[in-house]
Amino acid sequence: MIKAILFDMDGVLIDAKEWHYQALNRALELFGYTIEREAHLTTYDGLPTSRKLAILAQTHGLPKKLMPFINRLKQNYTLEKIYSSCRPLFIHRYALGHLHREGYRLAVCSNAVRQSVQAMMRQAALDEYLCLQLSNEDVVNPKPDPEIYLTAMKRLELSPQECLIVEDNENGIRAAKASGAHVMCVSEVSDVTYEHIKQAIRKAETGKEAIAA
Repeated sequence: MIKAILFDMDGVLIDAKEWHYQALNRALELFGYTIEREAHLTTYDGLPTSRKLAILAQTHGLPKKLMPFINRLKQNYTLEKIYSSCRPLFIHRYALGHLHREGYRLAVCSNAVRQSVQAMMRQAALDEYLCLQLSNEDVVNPKPDPEIYLTAMKRLELSPQECLIVEDNENGIRAAKASGAHVMCVSEVSDVTYEHIKQAIRKAETGKEAIAA
């Protein structure tokens, strides 16, 4: 039986991918660097900022001594956007509220930093339904490594077969599948509805394969 639903955040509960893209480029452009949109979608999507900067250092010669400063600057720009633009969505409040009342344990497992995760969940009015919020600061190896999901399961004292993971991008889906849990793949935040989640739970409990909403 499914006892917990573990959500990715960006692109699943919060439509924040563009915020992260703009914030990072805003910081990079101060030093003459940028990430093209196609590269963002094909290579960088779902990775933590530190990993994105490491890739830029390897492929475009970004000085490693600048990476900590650019990372901090990017996080500040992201927070600005969160507080100006992040608002509750009815479909997610409805979904998580109903699932919470039905006894499911709900968690967020994100490659974002802890400050961003906590701020987005507060601004989206979803934090009251969550029993656990994990960020890339809670693990050694971020997604696509499954560590964050395995950590969540350990803290919840549940097995992979008792968990459904909701993910949207290649790196996150790889992490979710590697954890051994059931996986619900979505394309955008509007796919994350109570009805779709319950359908995924029923399919998981009857032995069906992972589904796309």
